[in-house]
Amino acid sequence: MNNLKFNHLKKLEIIIEGEYQEFATDLLDRIGVKGYTIVNNISGKGSHGFHDGHVMFNEDDVLIMIIAAVPESLVSPILQGFAPFYNEHSGVVFVSDIQVTRLVKFSDADSSTDI
Repeated sequence: MNNLKFNHLKKLEIIIEGEYQEFATDLLDRIGVKGYTIVNNISGKGSHGFHDGHVMFNEDDVLIMIIAAVPESLVSPILQGFAPFYNEHSGVVFVSDIQVTRLVKFSDADSSTDI
């Protein structure tokens, strides 16, 4: 365990209506995000009130969260890609600092920081 190398990345948590999942994943793919996790049926309360996560009619009627770990260099292009979308639709992107032990899974970069 003492030989683990921790690498600094950014975690994006993208909350979006399920019907726009393809838009979001296409954007991430085009920008070069190597992978992401999609969590369906998100519940929560925001400026549009409470949103229940159970499927009522189809999966397009629910909120989803797309989680991606990316190098800092990709954050700005991703946020710029979502900016026009969020001017017209509800949702949010949370950005936080994280550390990962397997940089090869998230980036083509080979730089790392020992912690």
